[in-house]
Amino acid sequence: MSEEQPGSRASRYTVLPATAAASPVIHELEIKRSRFIGHLVRVQTEAGARAVIAGLRREHHEARHACSAFILGADRDVMRSSDDGEPAGTAGLPMLEALSLRETRPASDTLLGSESPGTVVRDLSDVCAVVVRYFGGIKLGAGGLVRAYSDAVSATLDRARLITRQRMVMTGVDAPHAEAGRWENELRTAGYPVHQTRYGSSAATLVVALPDDGRSGSAFGARIASITAGQADVRTLGTEWVDLP
Repeated sequence: MSEEQPGSRASRYTVLPATAAASPVIHELEIKRSRFIGHLVRVQTEAGARAVIAGLRREHHEARHACSAFILGADRDVMRSSDDGEPAGTAGLPMLEALSLRETRPASDTLLGSESPGTVVRDLSDVCAVVVRYFGGIKLGAGGLVRAYSDAVSATLDRARLITRQRMVMTGVDAPHAEAGRWENELRTAGYPVHQTRYGSSAATLVVALPDDGRSGSAFGARIASITAGQADVRTLGTEWVDLP
């Protein structure tokens, strides 16, 4: 789970696992004796992305360049790149395109199915790519640099596990203490994992995360009415972004 992204149009997008915030995905290519070391890091803010870039520059202080690109937000409304001394347009922009054009899942896997059959989804976000270059003495030319930086990001992405980040409606089901355990078991059996159970003085609240897709709420309401014989008090607690397994 994480912070809200108010007003976002998207209800889901693709990210690196949370572990990639502290443990980057790294892959190295050697092209005409130059080393291109790709790093992919999960980030949530522009300040966080810039801190990652600065940290890798310090770590690889002997490298000629540490070029970068990052995308942020469910709607991918923040996209930045830097050539870090390479000829303009030969590093940062190709890296950004490798991130933004990455095909993450078929359209048939979307919740609302609004895309046309045969199309693909490109929704990778909350990611910072840094390619560190150790110059090998042979110039690659503009075209060679574009290919090298793009390939470095793409090859690193090929080694990354990607997951779905979903906006969820957190729904509270108030249950008598004596019924909470049974209701929770029946919800789990019906395919509604209980996110947590909060015990109060007079009742327990089962918190269930539902996809914010405009359809799941009514189906859940019918299921909980069946499980509880209409006794449950169901209320909306808010929305959160959740990484799906």
